[in-house]
Amino acid sequence: MNMLGKEESIVLIERRRYLDKLISKKDNGLVKVITGIRRCGKSFLLFELYHSYLRSIGIDEGNIIELALDEAANARYRNPLELDAYIRSKVTGKDGRFYIFLDEIQFVRDIQNPYLDGKDARIGFIDVILGLMKLRNADLYVTGSNSHMLSSDILTEFRGRGDEIRLLPLSYREFHDAYDGDGRYAWREYLTYGGMPYVLQLKNHEDKSRYLKDLFESVYIKDVLERNRIMNDRSILEDLLNIISSSVGSLTNPSKLSNTFQSVRNVQVNANTISRYLDFFIDAFILKKAFRYDIKGRKYIGTPLKYYFSDAGLRNARLDFRQQEENHIMENIIYNELIARGFDVDAGVVEYNSMDGNGKKIRTQLEIDFVANKGNRRYYIQSALSVDDEAKRAHETASLNRVGDSFRKIVVVKDGIIPWYDEDGILYIGIEEFLLDETAMDR
Repeated sequence: MNMLGKEESIVLIERRRYLDKLISKKDNGLVKVITGIRRCGKSFLLFELYHSYLRSIGIDEGNIIELALDEAANARYRNPLELDAYIRSKVTGKDGRFYIFLDEIQFVRDIQNPYLDGKDARIGFIDVILGLMKLRNADLYVTGSNSHMLSSDILTEFRGRGDEIRLLPLSYREFHDAYDGDGRYAWREYLTYGGMPYVLQLKNHEDKSRYLKDLFESVYIKDVLERNRIMNDRSILEDLLNIISSSVGSLTNPSKLSNTFQSVRNVQVNANTISRYLDFFIDAFILKKAFRYDIKGRKYIGTPLKYYFSDAGLRNARLDFRQQEENHIMENIIYNELIARGFDVDAGVVEYNSMDGNGKKIRTQLEIDFVANKGNRRYYIQSALSVDDEAKRAHETASLNRVGDSFRKIVVVKDGIIPWYDEDGILYIGIEEFLLDETAMDR
C-alpha cells in the first residue's frame, strides 16, 4: 500500500479556519501562497474545498483553471514559458474573472532566457507568477512543497506581492469532528497519532505508525537534505531531531545540544551547525520555537528557548511511540492550538526577589508555559496533568500569581472538569473543552 502518494481525503474534513482565510483574500490583488508541512492538506484545501466554494457562489467551472504540476500529463508546463503561454491562452481576451490554481509550483524549472546570454539570464516560476499577476481578470493561488517553498522564502520570492496562508495539521476539533470511532477515545488517538489528515483513514497502530515514520524517511528528511544540500550529515540531522523529540517543550539552546552530542554520542558538532540545522527543520515546518519573555521586565531573553513539533503524532513517530509523556505532548498540542488560533506565543518568565534563610537577597525565576498575544488580548496559560491537591495547585499557579496584571490566567488540565475559578481569578479547564471550544478562554 502506497501511503505517500498525492494528497487525498476519503473523509471530508472542512478546514473552515483556512477556507475562510482564502475567501477573505479572494481578489485582493496578491498571489495567495498556501504553505505548510507536507501532507497536511494544502492541495485538498485548494482543489476541493475552495473550488467548491467558488462554484457555490456562481463561478463557472470554465473560469477555474487548475494545474497539478507534479502530474506527468502536465510535464510540459514545468517549462516556465510553456506555463505562461498556457495560462494566458485561457484568460486573454475572455470574459469574466478567472481563478488560477497552480499546485506544486516548485516543479516548474528555471531555464535559460532564450533572448539573453549569461548564467544569470534565467527564467523561473517567480517570473511567471509576477507576470500573471498583472492580468486584470486573474486571481492567482499556488501551493508548493516545503523543500522549495519555505516560510523564509515567501516574501523574498514574491517581492512583497505574496499573501501567505499557513496550513497546519488538523486541530483537535477538526480531528474530533471527523473521527468515526467511539468519541471517548478521540483524545487518546490524537495524543498518540496527531492530526495528519490521512491518519484518520488508517485503522490500526501498525498502519498509522508506518505512515508517520515513512513521512520522515521518504519526505521530510529528504526535503531538508536536498533543500540545504547536506551531503554527509544525515545521521547528525536525524540524531538532533530525536534529541528534540525526547525533550519537546524543555528549555535548551544550541550550546547545550552540542554538549549532548559530545557526552551522549561522543560526537563533536559545533553550536553554529546545530543552530543552522534547527532552522532547517523550522523552515520545513517540522519544528517551531518559542522564545522566552520576561513578563515584568517586558523583554525577550535570548536563550534558552523551547522547541515544539508541528504535529504530536510526528513527534511520537520519531521515538517509535516509546516516550508517551502525556504532560509534554499535551503542552505541544496546546502550543499548536494557540498558533492555529492566530496568537503569537512565547514562553513566559516571572522574576522576583526574595530572602534566603541567612537574609541574603536571591533572584528567582518562575516559568509560565505560554504567553499568548493577539492584538490587545493576552492570556497566561499553564499546562498541567492535574491540580488535584493543594500542593500541586500551588506549584502550577505560583508563577501566574506573581504576574501582577489583569490579563486572563488559565490552567489547562488533562481531566474533563467543570470549568471553575479560584480565589485569585485563575480559570481551570479540561484539555478537551479548551481545544474544542475557542470561546472557553474568555469565560
